[in-house]
Amino acid sequence: MSDTLLITGGAGFIGSAFTGLAADAGYFPLVLDKLTYAGSRANLAYLPENAYRLVVGDIGDEALLAELLFEHQPSGIVHFAAESHVDNSISGPETFIDTNITGTYRLLQSALAYWRDLPDEERTRFRFVNISTDEVYGALPLDGKDRFTEDSPFAPNSPYSASKASADHLARAWWKTYGLPVITTHCSNNYGPRQHPEKLIPRMIHCALAGDRLPVYGDGRHVRDWIHVEDHCAGVMLAYRRGAPGEIYNFGGDAESGNLALVKQLCALLDQYCPRSDGARYETQIRFVPDRPGHDERYAIDDAKAVRELGFARKYTLADGLAETVRWYLANGPDARGKT
Repeated sequence: MSDTLLITGGAGFIGSAFTGLAADAGYFPLVLDKLTYAGSRANLAYLPENAYRLVVGDIGDEALLAELLFEHQPSGIVHFAAESHVDNSISGPETFIDTNITGTYRLLQSALAYWRDLPDEERTRFRFVNISTDEVYGALPLDGKDRFTEDSPFAPNSPYSASKASADHLARAWWKTYGLPVITTHCSNNYGPRQHPEKLIPRMIHCALAGDRLPVYGDGRHVRDWIHVEDHCAGVMLAYRRGAPGEIYNFGGDAESGNLALVKQLCALLDQYCPRSDGARYETQIRFVPDRPGHDERYAIDDAKAVRELGFARKYTLADGLAETVRWYLANGPDARGKT
């Protein structure tokens, strides 16, 4: 068995960051990505061309999956591919059902067939890491101190989170029923370079620099826990290398922030690094807009299990990570993807 890793969704924001980490760790990333609007060749442009292979295709294409697995004999699969934008899931849930549920099912089936034919030693080494989200757990009260743990019950509130919860249940079933060595990870909100501009942080930077309003849902009190994409990917690699089959590991940033407070923090950084020509503060561009349907009040992850069992540790504080991220977008452009 080679040190090839099949990375689905590896041309997306988080997947491309993990692809670089895997290459640096001595693996050869075989990236399978459909290159929808959220995936881009540009996201992998920071890597040498010979450091990975990109295959454009769908995780729902069982013939393609069988061909790739047979030809490249990967030692594991890290499954990032997903439709991930909550607003899009509200306006058009069918794509989320097709990709996140049906696509994951077909990938699990293909992985199971491949894994069963491996020699004993290679079968023992093989891992399938299913990348999920804290949103499967639902919402926490704004005034509470509890955090999601691996034992928190699922209570998804959006079509997106429901589709990811369904995928998690499928992954667990393929472990319990068939023995496929699946590990599932949940993370809090990611941020960092090369993120698609539909997401909160790059969108706010783009709007601020363009002189547009900065739209904040509701009263802006909704709380999210933020993790830098590099910290998240480091956690996923630990789960792949050290995690136990059948287990779940949560990765958080220990960095809760209300949405309005986060936008104001971004505005202050922009005031510092790129002041407006008229001398006004970027904060004056903030506007409140009608709230998202079913908007979860608060997410927060307890990652003590990952710290204890995997040795997970964060490199970034939110303040340092946001400052680095803002500087990157200022250097590369608010819509930049794939630059270093």
